[in-house]
Amino acid sequence: VHSAHRGTDFTCSVEKTTSFPVFQSAAALCVGVGSFSDPTDLPGLAHFLEHMVFMGSEKYPSENGFDAFLKKHGGSDNASTDCERTIFQFDIQRKNFKEALDRWAQFFICPLMIRDAIDREVEAVDSEYQLAKPSDSHRKEMLFGSLAKPGHPMGKFCWVLKTKPKKNKINVYERLRAFWKKYYSAHYMTLAVQSKEMLDTLEEWVKEIFSKIPNNGLPKPDFSDMLNPYDTPAFYKLYRVVPVRKDHSLNITWALPPQEKYYRLKPLHYISWLIGHEGTGSILSVLRKKCWALALFGGNSETGFDQNSTYSIFSISITLTDEGFQNFYQVTHLVFQYLKLLQTLGPQKRIYEEIQRIEANEFHYQEQIDPIEYVEDVCENMQLFPKEDFLTGDQLMFQFSPEVIGAILSLLTPDKANLMLFSPEHEGHCPLREKWFGTQYNVEDIQQEWMKQWTDGIELSQDLHLPEENKFISTDFSLKPPESPESEFPVKIAHSDRGCNWYKKDNKFKIPKAYIRFHMISPVIQQSAKNLVLFDLMVNILAHNLAEPAYEAEVAQLDYKLVASEHGLVIRVKGFNHKLPLLFYLIIDHLAGFSATPGVFSMFTEQLKKTYFNILIKPEKLGKDVRLLILEHSRWSMVEKYQALTAGLTVDDLMEFSQRFRAELYAEGLVFFLCLLLLTSLHKSLFFLFVVSGSKLQFSKLPAKVPVLFRVVELPPKHHICKVKSLNKGDANSEVTVYYQSGTKALREHTLMELLVVSVSTSLFFFHSVPNQSALSKLKS
Repeated sequence: VHSAHRGTDFTCSVEKTTSFPVFQSAAALCVGVGSFSDPTDLPGLAHFLEHMVFMGSEKYPSENGFDAFLKKHGGSDNASTDCERTIFQFDIQRKNFKEALDRWAQFFICPLMIRDAIDREVEAVDSEYQLAKPSDSHRKEMLFGSLAKPGHPMGKFCWVLKTKPKKNKINVYERLRAFWKKYYSAHYMTLAVQSKEMLDTLEEWVKEIFSKIPNNGLPKPDFSDMLNPYDTPAFYKLYRVVPVRKDHSLNITWALPPQEKYYRLKPLHYISWLIGHEGTGSILSVLRKKCWALALFGGNSETGFDQNSTYSIFSISITLTDEGFQNFYQVTHLVFQYLKLLQTLGPQKRIYEEIQRIEANEFHYQEQIDPIEYVEDVCENMQLFPKEDFLTGDQLMFQFSPEVIGAILSLLTPDKANLMLFSPEHEGHCPLREKWFGTQYNVEDIQQEWMKQWTDGIELSQDLHLPEENKFISTDFSLKPPESPESEFPVKIAHSDRGCNWYKKDNKFKIPKAYIRFHMISPVIQQSAKNLVLFDLMVNILAHNLAEPAYEAEVAQLDYKLVASEHGLVIRVKGFNHKLPLLFYLIIDHLAGFSATPGVFSMFTEQLKKTYFNILIKPEKLGKDVRLLILEHSRWSMVEKYQALTAGLTVDDLMEFSQRFRAELYAEGLVFFLCLLLLTSLHKSLFFLFVVSGSKLQFSKLPAKVPVLFRVVELPPKHHICKVKSLNKGDANSEVTVYYQSGTKALREHTLMELLVVSVSTSLFFFHSVPNQSALSKLKS
């Protein structure tokens, strides 16, 4: 934050963009009030107000004038309501930033909140509610919120109901006005603006434009006296829940005292780092070897639901296999064993400093953040941290405190945990219904024999231990002066009949990070639906095999991704130059030595069935699949893949396919980096040389060139309609796709098509008056 000052009424952060060419300017404003302040008889009022303040202002009365102005000048906006904060943000081309700021500020100075628009906007909010109803994450939150003590705001419903206000003869307009007058006060607000103007200019604009926001001087809403909302008998139970998706998962959750004051110590981050570790000796490592779990996440998301002034959540979420679901008590036992290990050994300074070093490296060399996201983060940080920590408070770990960490570890005990077990197997056995989303669930006591075993003293497992020192943490960030000539596009630096390698020098960012991408192209993938399924299985199991050995690299900010593309395996790695080759070589070696045990094969076969099913029950996914099936030659549908998978496959089928895949390949690579001092020009092609001849991956050239693009059917020049019945009877949402085929076009015509999409998107936004995500994400060229 280059300049931060206390304005007339509110706190403001003014930032000048310097190091990267950013063409958008952005602003975000955070109001220190959210759904916790909703009146009991009108739930969702804070969220509804977030919608209504955009319906014009006294100075700019057009109901959709601001959105039209943004769209005209390449901008966008958004808003969100959390438990104790509401955030508004927008971005726009720099030359129109001041006018946009003035238009935007009027929503907080003198919004019209047109009475006639209320019914229409109630429909828009109800649309958001309907879109959220099939979401398991929203359903879980509402069920969890219902477990809070009576009267605690976590139990409130955060969407405005269509019928309740009319039924209870509530004047929504008057209540909306009163809520705005009481809570949208300048001293509750923090503002962040970012642009390439001089700082003095930005500060002058802010004072000129925002000083008129009213300040009522009323005390800010305070819920800090409503502590321990989940200290109830109903919380310390086992909840069996029926999810929408066909997945098994186990959530183990503790409600802790508020942790926001420990932001410089970040004790929950330290604990979640160890709980979520995937290397040797970790919880997930043991669970994977038993074929009981596919993934594990631990910690606190720092959203209002997970962390507020009344409590902080620490949750461990485990995606279970079918066998893991049957043994969920044993899975829980393993988690408690690991927690007992952490409590026994106590906080480790070596591990804390390792995490601290990784976070510091990432912060120092972080990539440019989209301005609209950056100002959103900063304005919220300004509600939480002192001025000197606006930029770093949510990212860096400042101080090791074994006392604070140890105190929190001592609270993570079996008798204080809530267990939620999600499984489609619970269908028909859950007579209870959550009030707002209708989630089916049942509640029962945790089995006494297990609770007795956990509370009488858990024996430590020999399979569990703390992680070793991370060899992937970069220490050399020096750069070599460029030796290659400047080039606008990548240049081919190596090629043979088995592949080629492209190189693009980083002459823009000049940071010690690299990006490597290899496409391993094979003709066998598209030969049948069965082969496509086997390819999906191979890539998933390869990722599983890599999870443990590559985890240390991942936490050291060396990212990798394996993608099962239409014609081959895409391997992407990026991160600090220093240790990135180690990760890339590790991936290639595991591909060369691919293997799968019967247990792992069975585990991923069952999981892939669920994945395919979960895709098919989403209207937008099913509609896209049918549309592409009509348009593309030789395309295998998701239904055909699902049928091939359920017909029965064996581990021998997989191994035979993997051998055929690796036997004949064409490897096309792209390397993007600015050389380390340690590297010479030869190293630019070392990755390619390793793939084609230096590794265990020995393959022959392809017998014929594989087309990388599908051909598309030319539709007859008349209207066609295809109706598809949704496979999810419980989903009230519909999907409409209108497809216009324009044929092959030059780059200029494609650009004009994109402009047309923007124009049509704007019209649809105003016509429907619904959130972007429910209408506009479907518009593409």
